[in-house]
Amino acid sequence: MATETSVQRSTSVTVSRWWHGVIAAVILASLVIQLVLIFTGGADANSGDEGESISIGVRLWRLFSFFTIESNLIVLAAALLLVLRPDRDGTSWRVLRLDALLGILITGLVFAIVLAPQVHLTGAALVATIGFHYISPWATLLAWLLLGPRPRMTWTTVLAAFVWPVLWLVYIFTQAPSPTGTRTPSWTPPTWASPPPSATPFFVLVLGILCATTFKLLDSKLPTIDHLRWFRS
Repeated sequence: MATETSVQRSTSVTVSRWWHGVIAAVILASLVIQLVLIFTGGADANSGDEGESISIGVRLWRLFSFFTIESNLIVLAAALLLVLRPDRDGTSWRVLRLDALLGILITGLVFAIVLAPQVHLTGAALVATIGFHYISPWATLLAWLLLGPRPRMTWTTVLAAFVWPVLWLVYIFTQAPSPTGTRTPSWTPPTWASPPPSATPFFVLVLGILCATTFKLLDSKLPTIDHLRWFRS
């Protein structure tokens, strides 16, 4: 029985490492594809805009201002840390993990509901957007639901996790206009459905509060998955 339990625990840790490794690989591949497209004048996987009349510097600035890209980079960091150590814990880690879950879930929902009907991509840009907006969000959510680790969240974690989104909102609405006259590069898809562009980030913030509260409640109610105990047993 002890041997069987040990094998099951080892298998779960291995699955966790592989799953998060695949997530990291998908994000890295999507980012490389997007960077190549930027340097070659191709389409942006977030907005569909092409860069024939825009400098590479402005396109890069826009790229890393997108909430999508920032969310995926946070997920990438969290995934790589879990590959290295599936039992990871600590105050900073808990905030990073919740930011990853929160940001990428909002990314997936907003793109699927609002942007997907408006942004029509083909070729390499389509491949990148599938990685950023479909595989990364739902694979990350499933990883947390099935593999944990949890519980890891407190209400203090929830509050701290909103530092990044709030700073992002401040940046978006206080930055100087770009050389092309665009004030908010991360909220410039071809068209916007209701609510209007100026209200959309705040709508997303409200959505984030609801999602964060849900994550906290699920973290305390779902079965415990603690790889730290497994390594010590």
